[in-house]
Amino acid sequence: MKNGLRFRKATRDDIEDIVRIYERSHDAEEAGLTTTGWVRGIYPVREVAEGSVERDDMYVAEYDGKIVATGTINKTQVNVYLDCDWEYKAPDDKVCVLHTLAVDPDARGLGIGPAFVRFYEETGKEWGCEVLRIDTNARNKRARKMYAKLGYVETDIVPTVFNGIRDVDLVLMEKKIEE
Repeated sequence: MKNGLRFRKATRDDIEDIVRIYERSHDAEEAGLTTTGWVRGIYPVREVAEGSVERDDMYVAEYDGKIVATGTINKTQVNVYLDCDWEYKAPDDKVCVLHTLAVDPDARGLGIGPAFVRFYEETGKEWGCEVLRIDTNARNKRARKMYAKLGYVETDIVPTVFNGIRDVDLVLMEKKIEE
């Protein structure tokens, strides 16, 4: 699998494929095949992809030439991060954040999610960051389990309205970048 997997920055030409992954994720959620806590028409939506591509912080994973995963990587911590008592203290410019990791449901089970997280970790290291942070809906047990296996520690669970979705318990996780 690894030979056919490649990561790169997304371009405007990738937006339709990214939105297709969001829609397929919503389909899987509505069919009861997964539990992300995302809501069709609220989050994630086309504007999320367009904004991230415009900011130049959207990345995609291609497997055998087909986009199979997407996520935003930057140093922007969402507002609920401010109230968290993080284990690893670091200035904002030394914190790398992964937002809205979405793997095409047809590509699940191939190790693409963990590979994307490892790509994110390498990106944070290249940027000179000291700490990696991720959040997910408490209902997303699959993601929580994957992040724990990859060494992320759950630091807090914050009740919030997340990207327009009400009554979300947002799990905040972090990991220190090893030298």
